[in-house]
Amino acid sequence: MTDTQVSVRHARPGDLPEVARLAAEHAAYEKADPPAPGLADRLHTLLFTTATPRLRCLVAEPADGTLVGYATCEPAISTWDGCEYLHMDCLYLRPGHRGLGLGPLLMGAVAAEARALGIAEIQWQTPVWNDGAIRFYRRQGARETDKIRFSRPSSSGPVGQ
Repeated sequence: MTDTQVSVRHARPGDLPEVARLAAEHAAYEKADPPAPGLADRLHTLLFTTATPRLRCLVAEPADGTLVGYATCEPAISTWDGCEYLHMDCLYLRPGHRGLGLGPLLMGAVAAEARALGIAEIQWQTPVWNDGAIRFYRRQGARETDKIRFSRPSSSGPVGQ
């Protein structure tokens, strides 16, 4: 398969059940909990219910119409820089579709989203153990930063103890 046999396009509402399956595969690959049921419906709300969607989703689609990968991104703000950046939340390709030039196609589509929004920088993270992704991102011209990502439910106990 070559990149000329695959198109990268914005997800459509009918793609969301498959995007949800890809997200579940992605979570399993990263040794994370699976998405909660109803992901396709939540994605629909984020992608299609407002004039300015909160989330953008790009899909990699070979000529046969199956989705083999996706990338999601949304604008965020850097207080230190006083400007927006595009946060790429996910980039995933199914096994068997990696190393074929599809990752750069998805990255290029994310970069095009940033340019269309007037945003000059893209940021993302990947697990420290994901050597393949780290090599891929370095080949794309990315530089890494030394930060640890934290997560906490907003309803968890008292804050500031």
